[in-house]
Amino acid sequence: MNRRSHLAALLIAVATLVPASFCPADVKLPAIFTDNLVLQRDMPVPIWGWAADGEKVTVTLGTQTKTALPASPSGKWMVKLDAMKAGGPCTLTVAGKNTITLKNVLIGEVWVCSGQSNMQMSVNGVINAQEEIAAANDPKIRLVSVPARGSQTPQEDFQGKWVECSPATVGGFSAAGYFFGRELSKSLGVPIGLINTSYGGSSCEAWVRRSVLEADPQYKPMLDRYATMISDYDPVKAKAVYEKQRARWKVAAEKAKAAGTKAPYPPRLQGDPRTGNHAPANLYNAMLTPVLPYGMRGVIWYQGESNAGRAYQYRTLFPTMIENWRADWRQGDFPFYFVQLANFMAEKPEPGESAWAELREAQSMTLKLPNTGQAVIIDIGEAQDIHPKNKQDVGKRLALWALAKTYGKD
Repeated sequence: MNRRSHLAALLIAVATLVPASFCPADVKLPAIFTDNLVLQRDMPVPIWGWAADGEKVTVTLGTQTKTALPASPSGKWMVKLDAMKAGGPCTLTVAGKNTITLKNVLIGEVWVCSGQSNMQMSVNGVINAQEEIAAANDPKIRLVSVPARGSQTPQEDFQGKWVECSPATVGGFSAAGYFFGRELSKSLGVPIGLINTSYGGSSCEAWVRRSVLEADPQYKPMLDRYATMISDYDPVKAKAVYEKQRARWKVAAEKAKAAGTKAPYPPRLQGDPRTGNHAPANLYNAMLTPVLPYGMRGVIWYQGESNAGRAYQYRTLFPTMIENWRADWRQGDFPFYFVQLANFMAEKPEPGESAWAELREAQSMTLKLPNTGQAVIIDIGEAQDIHPKNKQDVGKRLALWALAKTYGKD
Protein backbone atom coordinates (compact mmCIF):
# COMPACT_ATOMS: atom_id res chain seq x y z
CA MET A 1 0.00 0.00 0.00
CA ASN A 2 1.47 3.39 -1.01
CA ARG A 3 1.65 6.33 1.34
CA ARG A 4 -1.45 8.10 -0.04
CA SER A 5 -3.57 4.94 0.15
CA HIS A 6 -2.44 4.28 3.70
CA LEU A 7 -3.46 7.81 4.74
CA ALA A 8 -6.87 7.45 3.09
CA ALA A 9 -7.47 4.13 4.84
CA LEU A 10 -6.48 5.66 8.16
CA LEU A 11 -8.91 8.57 7.71
CA ILE A 12 -11.75 6.19 6.87
CA ALA A 13 -10.99 4.10 9.97
CA VAL A 14 -10.99 7.14 12.21
CA ALA A 15 -14.26 8.36 10.70
CA THR A 16 -15.96 5.07 11.50
CA LEU A 17 -14.84 5.35 15.14
CA VAL A 18 -16.17 8.89 15.69
CA PRO A 19 -19.90 8.90 16.45
CA ALA A 20 -22.14 11.23 14.47
CA SER A 21 -22.93 13.20 17.63
CA PHE A 22 -19.37 14.53 17.63
CA CYS A 23 -19.55 15.91 14.11
CA PRO A 24 -18.98 19.67 14.35
CA ALA A 25 -21.75 20.28 11.77
CA ASP A 26 -24.38 18.60 13.94
CA VAL A 27 -27.02 20.69 15.65
CA LYS A 28 -26.85 20.02 19.38
CA LEU A 29 -29.13 20.94 22.29
CA PRO A 30 -28.16 21.27 25.96
CA ALA A 31 -29.61 18.80 28.47
CA ILE A 32 -32.24 21.30 29.60
CA PHE A 33 -34.00 20.46 26.31
CA THR A 34 -35.02 16.79 26.13
CA ASP A 35 -38.15 14.73 25.63
CA ASN A 36 -40.82 15.42 28.30
CA LEU A 37 -39.74 19.01 28.90
CA VAL A 38 -42.10 21.77 30.04
CA LEU A 39 -41.93 25.19 28.39
CA GLN A 40 -43.12 28.30 30.21
CA ARG A 41 -46.51 29.59 29.12
CA ASP A 42 -47.51 33.20 28.41
CA MET A 43 -44.03 34.56 27.69
CA PRO A 44 -41.43 34.33 24.90
CA VAL A 45 -39.43 31.10 25.32
CA PRO A 46 -35.68 30.94 24.52
CA ILE A 47 -34.43 27.81 22.73
CA TRP A 48 -30.68 27.52 22.18
CA GLY A 49 -27.90 25.15 21.27
CA TRP A 50 -24.87 24.75 19.01
CA ALA A 51 -24.23 24.17 15.32
CA ALA A 52 -21.53 24.72 12.73
CA ASP A 53 -20.56 28.35 12.32
CA GLY A 54 -22.97 29.93 9.83
CA GLU A 55 -25.32 26.94 9.74
CA LYS A 56 -29.01 27.79 9.43
CA VAL A 57 -31.04 26.37 12.34
CA THR A 58 -34.82 26.03 12.22
CA VAL A 59 -36.95 25.49 15.33
CA THR A 60 -40.55 24.35 14.94
CA LEU A 61 -43.25 23.91 17.58
CA GLY A 62 -46.83 23.54 16.40
CA THR A 63 -47.53 26.33 13.91
CA GLN A 64 -44.46 28.32 14.97
CA THR A 65 -41.21 28.27 13.03
CA LYS A 66 -38.16 30.32 14.00
CA THR A 67 -34.75 30.44 12.36
CA ALA A 68 -31.31 31.44 13.63
CA LEU A 69 -27.79 31.76 12.33
CA PRO A 70 -24.94 31.12 14.80
CA ALA A 71 -23.50 34.52 15.62
CA SER A 72 -19.94 33.48 16.39
CA PRO A 73 -17.32 30.82 15.60
CA SER A 74 -18.45 29.03 18.77
CA GLY A 75 -21.58 28.12 16.84
CA LYS A 76 -24.00 29.01 19.62
CA TRP A 77 -27.47 29.97 18.42
CA MET A 78 -30.74 31.03 20.03
CA VAL A 79 -34.32 31.68 18.99
CA LYS A 80 -37.32 32.85 20.98
CA LEU A 81 -40.67 31.17 20.49
CA ASP A 82 -43.72 33.38 20.79
CA ALA A 83 -45.73 33.21 24.01
CA MET A 84 -48.03 30.16 24.17
CA LYS A 85 -51.00 29.09 26.22
CA ALA A 86 -50.79 26.05 28.50
CA GLY A 87 -51.25 22.77 26.68
CA GLY A 88 -49.63 19.85 24.90
CA PRO A 89 -48.31 17.31 24.40
CA CYS A 90 -46.61 18.51 21.26
CA THR A 91 -43.37 17.99 19.35
CA LEU A 92 -40.40 20.37 19.18
CA THR A 93 -38.14 20.01 16.14
CA VAL A 94 -34.70 21.56 15.74
CA ALA A 95 -33.20 21.16 12.27
CA GLY A 96 -29.92 22.06 10.64
CA LYS A 97 -27.74 19.55 8.80
CA ASN A 98 -29.29 17.04 11.18
CA THR A 99 -32.68 17.04 12.92
CA ILE A 100 -33.50 16.66 16.61
CA THR A 101 -37.08 15.81 17.58
CA LEU A 102 -38.24 16.28 21.16
CA LYS A 103 -41.45 14.45 22.01
CA ASN A 104 -44.12 14.79 24.68
CA VAL A 105 -43.48 18.51 25.24
CA LEU A 106 -45.89 20.41 27.49
CA ILE A 107 -46.50 24.13 28.00
CA GLY A 108 -47.26 25.24 31.56
CA GLU A 109 -45.58 26.72 34.63
CA VAL A 110 -41.83 26.24 35.23
CA TRP A 111 -40.10 26.87 38.58
CA VAL A 112 -36.46 26.58 39.62
CA CYS A 113 -35.80 24.86 42.98
CA SER A 114 -32.43 25.74 44.51
CA GLY A 115 -30.44 25.98 47.73
CA GLN A 116 -28.58 23.55 49.96
CA SER A 117 -29.39 20.20 51.58
CA ASN A 118 -32.91 20.99 52.74
CA MET A 119 -33.86 21.74 49.15
CA GLN A 120 -31.77 18.85 47.83
CA MET A 121 -33.33 16.43 50.35
CA SER A 122 -35.30 13.91 48.32
CA VAL A 123 -38.83 12.57 48.61
CA ASN A 124 -37.21 9.33 49.79
CA GLY A 125 -36.33 11.02 53.09
CA VAL A 126 -39.62 12.65 54.11
CA ILE A 127 -42.29 11.51 56.54
CA ASN A 128 -44.66 8.99 54.96
CA ALA A 129 -42.19 8.65 52.09
CA GLN A 130 -43.49 5.34 50.75
CA GLU A 131 -47.09 6.59 50.65
CA GLU A 132 -46.03 9.83 48.96
CA ILE A 133 -43.99 7.99 46.34
CA ALA A 134 -46.76 5.50 45.60
CA ALA A 135 -49.23 8.35 45.06
CA ALA A 136 -46.90 10.44 42.86
CA ASN A 137 -48.47 9.42 39.58
CA ASP A 138 -48.93 12.73 37.77
CA PRO A 139 -47.35 12.77 34.30
CA LYS A 140 -48.22 16.47 33.88
CA ILE A 141 -45.64 17.31 36.54
CA ARG A 142 -42.16 17.08 34.98
CA LEU A 143 -38.82 16.93 36.77
CA VAL A 144 -35.19 17.58 35.83
CA SER A 145 -32.17 17.73 38.15
CA VAL A 146 -28.80 19.39 37.60
CA PRO A 147 -26.01 17.23 39.13
CA ALA A 148 -24.38 18.72 42.22
CA ARG A 149 -20.91 19.94 41.28
CA GLY A 150 -18.79 23.07 41.36
CA SER A 151 -16.51 24.75 38.85
CA GLN A 152 -14.25 27.78 38.76
CA THR A 153 -15.31 28.42 35.16
CA PRO A 154 -18.82 28.76 33.65
CA GLN A 155 -20.27 25.56 32.20
CA GLU A 156 -22.72 25.38 29.30
CA ASP A 157 -24.31 21.98 29.88
CA PHE A 158 -24.95 19.17 32.36
CA GLN A 159 -25.89 15.49 32.40
CA GLY A 160 -29.62 15.04 32.91
CA LYS A 161 -33.06 14.85 31.31
CA TRP A 162 -36.70 15.70 31.93
CA VAL A 163 -38.87 12.88 33.26
CA GLU A 164 -42.56 12.52 33.98
CA CYS A 165 -43.46 12.44 37.66
CA SER A 166 -44.20 8.87 38.71
CA PRO A 167 -43.44 6.49 41.58
CA ALA A 168 -40.37 5.41 39.62
CA THR A 169 -38.93 8.93 39.24
CA VAL A 170 -40.03 11.09 42.17
CA GLY A 171 -38.11 9.36 44.98
CA GLY A 172 -34.79 11.02 44.23
CA PHE A 173 -36.19 14.44 43.43
CA SER A 174 -36.20 17.52 45.70
CA ALA A 175 -38.98 16.95 48.25
CA ALA A 176 -39.64 20.65 48.88
CA GLY A 177 -39.68 21.22 45.14
CA TYR A 178 -42.03 18.33 44.43
CA PHE A 179 -44.54 19.22 47.14
CA PHE A 180 -44.47 22.84 45.95
CA GLY A 181 -45.17 21.73 42.39
CA ARG A 182 -47.89 19.34 43.49
CA GLU A 183 -49.77 22.17 45.20
CA LEU A 184 -49.49 24.34 42.09
CA SER A 185 -50.72 21.49 39.91
CA LYS A 186 -53.78 20.95 42.08
CA SER A 187 -54.73 24.61 42.12
CA LEU A 188 -53.78 25.75 38.61
CA GLY A 189 -54.64 22.65 36.59
CA VAL A 190 -51.76 23.21 34.13
CA PRO A 191 -48.53 21.30 33.47
CA ILE A 192 -45.77 22.01 36.00
CA GLY A 193 -42.04 21.85 35.25
CA LEU A 194 -39.55 21.73 38.13
CA ILE A 195 -35.80 22.30 37.69
CA ASN A 196 -33.85 21.11 40.74
CA THR A 197 -30.43 22.74 41.00
CA SER A 198 -29.42 22.39 44.65
CA TYR A 199 -26.29 21.24 46.48
CA GLY A 200 -26.15 20.12 50.12
CA GLY A 201 -24.02 22.24 52.43
CA SER A 202 -23.55 24.99 49.87
CA SER A 203 -22.77 28.57 50.84
CA CYS A 204 -24.64 31.50 49.37
CA GLU A 205 -21.50 33.00 47.81
CA ALA A 206 -21.07 29.87 45.70
CA TRP A 207 -24.29 30.81 43.88
CA VAL A 208 -23.16 34.33 42.93
CA ARG A 209 -21.31 35.32 39.75
CA ARG A 210 -17.71 36.11 40.66
CA SER A 211 -17.61 39.50 38.93
CA VAL A 212 -20.59 40.60 41.05
CA LEU A 213 -18.71 39.78 44.25
CA GLU A 214 -15.49 41.38 42.98
CA ALA A 215 -17.35 44.62 42.27
CA ASP A 216 -18.24 45.09 45.96
CA PRO A 217 -15.31 45.88 48.31
CA GLN A 218 -17.08 44.33 51.32
CA TYR A 219 -16.59 40.87 49.82
CA LYS A 220 -12.83 41.22 49.20
CA PRO A 221 -11.80 39.53 52.50
CA MET A 222 -14.05 36.59 51.66
CA LEU A 223 -12.64 36.29 48.14
CA ASP A 224 -9.08 36.53 49.47
CA ARG A 225 -9.79 33.81 52.04
CA TYR A 226 -11.06 31.42 49.39
CA ALA A 227 -8.18 32.29 47.06
CA THR A 228 -5.75 31.26 49.80
CA MET A 229 -7.66 28.02 50.41
CA ILE A 230 -7.47 27.15 46.71
CA SER A 231 -3.79 27.97 46.35
CA ASP A 232 -2.88 26.07 49.52
CA TYR A 233 -4.94 22.96 48.80
CA ASP A 234 -2.87 19.80 48.43
CA PRO A 235 -4.85 16.55 48.06
CA VAL A 236 -1.96 14.44 49.42
CA LYS A 237 -1.63 16.58 52.54
CA ALA A 238 -5.41 16.70 52.96
CA LYS A 239 -5.60 12.91 52.95
CA ALA A 240 -2.72 12.62 55.44
CA VAL A 241 -4.45 15.04 57.84
CA TYR A 242 -7.69 13.11 57.45
CA GLU A 243 -6.03 9.77 58.25
CA LYS A 244 -4.55 11.21 61.47
CA GLN A 245 -7.90 12.70 62.48
CA ARG A 246 -9.67 9.44 61.75
CA ALA A 247 -7.19 7.45 63.86
CA ARG A 248 -7.85 9.77 66.82
CA TRP A 249 -11.59 9.58 66.20
CA LYS A 250 -11.56 5.77 66.29
CA VAL A 251 -9.93 5.85 69.73
CA ALA A 252 -12.46 8.40 71.00
CA ALA A 253 -15.35 6.43 69.52
CA GLU A 254 -14.23 3.22 71.25
CA LYS A 255 -13.94 5.04 74.58
CA ALA A 256 -17.42 6.50 74.14
CA LYS A 257 -18.85 3.10 73.31
CA ALA A 258 -17.26 1.55 76.40
CA ALA A 259 -18.59 4.37 78.56
CA GLY A 260 -22.04 4.20 77.02
CA THR A 261 -21.89 7.79 75.81
CA LYS A 262 -22.45 9.35 72.40
CA ALA A 263 -19.51 9.02 70.02
CA PRO A 264 -18.07 12.16 68.44
CA TYR A 265 -18.81 12.90 64.81
CA PRO A 266 -16.28 11.30 62.44
CA PRO A 267 -13.88 13.61 60.60
CA ARG A 268 -14.39 14.49 56.95
CA LEU A 269 -11.82 14.54 54.19
CA GLN A 270 -11.20 18.09 53.03
CA GLY A 271 -12.55 18.40 49.51
CA ASP A 272 -11.00 20.29 46.62
CA PRO A 273 -12.24 23.89 46.99
CA ARG A 274 -11.99 24.38 43.23
CA THR A 275 -14.85 21.95 42.66
CA GLY A 276 -16.65 22.17 45.99
CA ASN A 277 -19.82 23.86 47.19
CA HIS A 278 -18.36 26.86 49.03
CA ALA A 279 -15.93 28.75 46.81
CA PRO A 280 -17.43 31.92 45.31
CA ALA A 281 -19.22 31.36 41.98
CA ASN A 282 -18.54 27.60 41.94
CA LEU A 283 -22.22 26.62 41.81
CA TYR A 284 -23.27 29.62 39.79
CA ASN A 285 -20.80 28.43 37.15
CA ALA A 286 -21.63 24.72 37.22
CA MET A 287 -25.29 24.54 38.23
CA LEU A 288 -26.94 27.81 37.23
CA THR A 289 -25.19 28.92 34.04
CA PRO A 290 -26.24 25.73 32.17
CA VAL A 291 -29.94 26.54 32.64
CA LEU A 292 -29.70 30.28 31.88
CA PRO A 293 -31.86 31.74 30.34
CA TYR A 294 -34.45 28.93 30.32
CA GLY A 295 -37.97 30.38 30.37
CA MET A 296 -39.47 30.01 33.84
CA ARG A 297 -41.92 31.71 36.20
CA GLY A 298 -39.79 32.00 39.33
CA VAL A 299 -37.47 30.49 41.94
CA ILE A 300 -37.97 28.78 45.29
CA TRP A 301 -34.94 28.74 47.60
CA TYR A 302 -34.02 26.93 50.83
CA GLN A 303 -30.54 27.80 52.11
CA GLY A 304 -28.84 29.60 54.95
CA GLU A 305 -27.54 26.97 57.33
CA SER A 306 -24.02 27.22 55.87
CA ASN A 307 -24.02 31.01 56.27
CA ALA A 308 -25.48 31.07 59.79
CA GLY A 309 -22.15 32.16 61.29
CA ARG A 310 -22.08 35.21 58.99
CA ALA A 311 -25.62 36.53 59.33
CA TYR A 312 -24.68 40.20 59.07
CA GLN A 313 -22.90 39.53 55.78
CA TYR A 314 -25.96 37.56 54.61
CA ARG A 315 -28.04 40.74 54.96
CA THR A 316 -26.38 42.00 51.78
CA LEU A 317 -25.07 38.77 50.25
CA PHE A 318 -28.47 37.10 49.85
CA PRO A 319 -30.16 40.13 48.20
CA THR A 320 -27.08 40.49 45.98
CA MET A 321 -27.50 36.89 44.84
CA ILE A 322 -31.18 37.42 44.02
CA GLU A 323 -30.45 40.58 42.05
CA ASN A 324 -27.61 38.80 40.24
CA TRP A 325 -29.93 35.96 39.17
CA ARG A 326 -32.60 38.38 38.02
CA ALA A 327 -30.12 40.42 35.99
CA ASP A 328 -28.63 37.37 34.29
CA TRP A 329 -31.98 35.67 33.58
CA ARG A 330 -33.26 38.85 31.93
CA GLN A 331 -36.85 38.21 32.95
CA GLY A 332 -37.19 41.22 35.21
CA ASP A 333 -37.98 40.90 38.91
CA PHE A 334 -39.34 37.37 38.70
CA PRO A 335 -40.85 35.81 41.86
CA PHE A 336 -38.26 34.63 44.39
CA TYR A 337 -39.74 32.81 47.38
CA PHE A 338 -37.49 31.44 50.10
CA VAL A 339 -37.71 29.36 53.26
CA GLN A 340 -36.72 30.85 56.59
CA LEU A 341 -34.57 28.53 58.70
CA ALA A 342 -36.53 26.11 60.89
CA ASN A 343 -36.17 25.67 64.65
CA PHE A 344 -33.20 23.43 65.44
CA MET A 345 -31.42 22.13 68.55
CA ALA A 346 -32.82 21.86 72.06
CA GLU A 347 -35.01 24.60 73.50
CA LYS A 348 -33.42 26.90 76.09
CA PRO A 349 -35.27 28.16 79.17
CA GLU A 350 -34.30 31.76 78.40
CA PRO A 351 -33.62 33.62 75.14
CA GLY A 352 -29.97 34.02 74.26
CA GLU A 353 -27.53 34.59 71.44
CA SER A 354 -28.29 32.48 68.36
CA ALA A 355 -26.53 32.47 65.01
CA TRP A 356 -29.62 30.89 63.45
CA ALA A 357 -31.89 33.61 64.84
CA GLU A 358 -29.59 36.23 63.35
CA LEU A 359 -29.71 34.44 60.01
CA ARG A 360 -33.52 34.34 60.14
CA GLU A 361 -33.50 38.08 60.73
CA ALA A 362 -31.25 38.56 57.70
CA GLN A 363 -33.62 36.45 55.62
CA SER A 364 -36.61 38.53 56.74
CA MET A 365 -34.75 41.72 55.84
CA THR A 366 -34.48 40.42 52.27
CA LEU A 367 -38.23 40.95 51.89
CA LYS A 368 -37.37 44.57 51.07
CA LEU A 369 -36.63 43.34 47.53
CA PRO A 370 -39.65 43.41 45.22
CA ASN A 371 -41.56 40.24 44.42
CA THR A 372 -40.10 38.15 47.25
CA GLY A 373 -41.79 36.02 49.89
CA GLN A 374 -40.70 34.08 52.97
CA ALA A 375 -42.14 30.75 54.08
CA VAL A 376 -41.83 30.60 57.87
CA ILE A 377 -41.27 27.08 59.29
CA ILE A 378 -40.18 27.85 62.85
CA ASP A 379 -42.86 25.42 64.05
CA ILE A 380 -41.92 22.32 62.03
CA GLY A 381 -38.20 21.87 62.66
CA GLU A 382 -36.62 19.05 64.62
CA ALA A 383 -34.29 19.59 67.57
CA GLN A 384 -32.03 16.67 66.70
CA ASP A 385 -32.15 16.86 62.91
CA ILE A 386 -30.95 19.75 60.77
CA HIS A 387 -33.00 18.21 57.95
CA PRO A 388 -36.61 18.20 59.18
CA LYS A 389 -38.62 15.51 57.42
CA ASN A 390 -41.85 17.46 57.07
CA LYS A 391 -41.16 18.84 53.61
CA GLN A 392 -44.85 18.60 52.70
CA ASP A 393 -45.65 21.76 54.67
CA VAL A 394 -42.51 23.48 53.39
CA GLY A 395 -43.65 22.96 49.82
CA LYS A 396 -47.21 23.96 50.65
CA ARG A 397 -46.18 27.20 52.36
CA LEU A 398 -44.00 28.16 49.42
CA ALA A 399 -46.90 27.34 47.10
CA LEU A 400 -49.22 29.60 49.11
CA TRP A 401 -46.90 32.52 48.34
CA ALA A 402 -46.91 31.68 44.64
CA LEU A 403 -50.66 31.08 44.46
CA ALA A 404 -51.48 34.34 46.25
CA LYS A 405 -48.81 36.67 44.91
CA THR A 406 -47.94 35.26 41.47
CA TYR A 407 -51.23 33.72 40.39
CA GLY A 408 -53.71 35.95 42.23
CA LYS A 409 -55.51 33.20 44.12
CA ASP A 410 -57.32 33.85 47.39
